[in-house]
This record gives sequence, structure tokens and C-alpha cells, in this order.
Amino acid sequence: MRWKLVAIALLGAAAAGCSGNPGIQKQEFGTVAGATTGAIIGSQFGSTTGDRVAAGVAGALIGGLIGNRIGAAMDDDDKKHAYVAQIQALESGPSGAPVSWRNPDSGRYGSIVPGPAYQQQGLNCRHYTHTIYLDGTPQTARGAACRNPDGSWTPVS
Repeated sequence: MRWKLVAIALLGAAAAGCSGNPGIQKQEFGTVAGATTGAIIGSQFGSTTGDRVAAGVAGALIGGLIGNRIGAAMDDDDKKHAYVAQIQALESGPSGAPVSWRNPDSGRYGSIVPGPAYQQQGLNCRHYTHTIYLDGTPQTARGAACRNPDGSWTPVS
């Protein structure tokens, strides 16, 4: 377990080293940093190694999403609340019905609206819209993810 966290930390450090490169866009750096942070946060969930790995991958999914757009304005607790709601929406949320989350400490909140399930290369997939409110201003991102045989979710284009 420790070596995984070290590997993730090294990935984050490598990404940070790229931030001064004029060829790296801020949005791309935010995606990498957010995915790394999400993987670290997600890997703390679950009782078995498989569960923690699956949660880490799912955490990277949401971290990449919010890191790309608005992750810098959210703290780790905000990201945890958003992560739990995103997984709930993807796993069992009715199509078109928002799954809400709120961090009572920061006041930040949001909702994930999953789309209908569809098949892609034999996997169950869903589109989703994640709206996060920062100081009352909505920030919206859209994406799609497919469920792997091990139960984890992978973002798709």
C-alpha cells in the first residue's frame, strides 16, 4: 500500500515539475493534479486491496474532472463528498435524476446527473453532468465513464 502512495506522490511531483513548461496548459496540469489527488483520496475507501484500487481509479476519474475545471477552489473534504456522490450516481442513480452532495464545513455543494446506461465494447457506460457550486456560482463539466469488470469506473472520450 505504501509503495502505491509513493508512486502516486511521485506522479504528482512529476506533474508539478511540468507546470513551469510553457507547452503544458493550466487546464492539462489541473487535470493531472486533480486525478492524482482523486486517486489518493479514493484509495482510502474500501476494506480490501481490490476495493481500494477500484476506489483509487474512480477517485482519479472525479479528480480529473474537478481538477480540470474547478479543483483548485475545492478542499479535500469537498472532493470526498463529490466523489461519493459521483460513484453513487454512476452505480445506481436513475437516469436524469440528480444525486446531490454538500460539504457543511465549506458550504460547497453540487449534483451529478447520470444519463442512461449504454454498452460500449461490452462494458456498461454512462454519460453524466457534474455541477459544482462555488460561492453560489455553478461550474459544470460533462463526461462519460464505463464500468470495468472489477467494478471500477474509467473515463471515456
